[in-house]
Amino acid sequence: MQKRSCLIVLSGIMLVFFLHTASFGLSDAFKDNIYNPGKLKATDSVLKVRVGDRAPGFTLPAISGGEISLDRYRGKKNVVLSFVPAAWTPVCSDQWPGYNIVKGIFEDNDAILLGITVDNIPTLFSWTNQMGELWFPVLSDFWPHGSVADRYGVLRTDGTAERAIFIIDKNGIIRYIDVHDINQRPRLESIVKEMEKLK
Repeated sequence: MQKRSCLIVLSGIMLVFFLHTASFGLSDAFKDNIYNPGKLKATDSVLKVRVGDRAPGFTLPAISGGEISLDRYRGKKNVVLSFVPAAWTPVCSDQWPGYNIVKGIFEDNDAILLGITVDNIPTLFSWTNQMGELWFPVLSDFWPHGSVADRYGVLRTDGTAERAIFIIDKNGIIRYIDVHDINQRPRLESIVKEMEKLK
């Protein structure tokens, strides 16, 4: 238990360090291609699910090829869904690379992370390629546009998704929801704490 706590603290320190490093050391060309939409309305949707509900199923195309269904993890893995608003924007471009340095924490909690945006596959491929290799699947909720985000109640009126985290247990039940201020990254410590409750 102490070893795990030390790992979480160390990972948190590393995450803070990386989050304060401009775009995780990515090339200047990448940084120059980030679109800054300015400060946005914190949330702009109405949730359609609650903690304790069965998570709405979905099958979405992945940038690695093929499709991924939520059902494939039933009985095997806890699932963390990370909805982000849009590719090539500042907070999103920092949030997902940050999860790369804490892959071990997800593994220790028998969890898979699924990244979801309403962008199309070519856009997501180009964007994530500039981040470096991500260990988790990145899925496109492009067509029918935002249908999965809409089923969960996190599709904004402008057609982007909220910045939201859903933690789903191995039985397919939603155990945690954080529809976060779109202008800020969700706290990693909160995600870890909620994953640990599933043990």
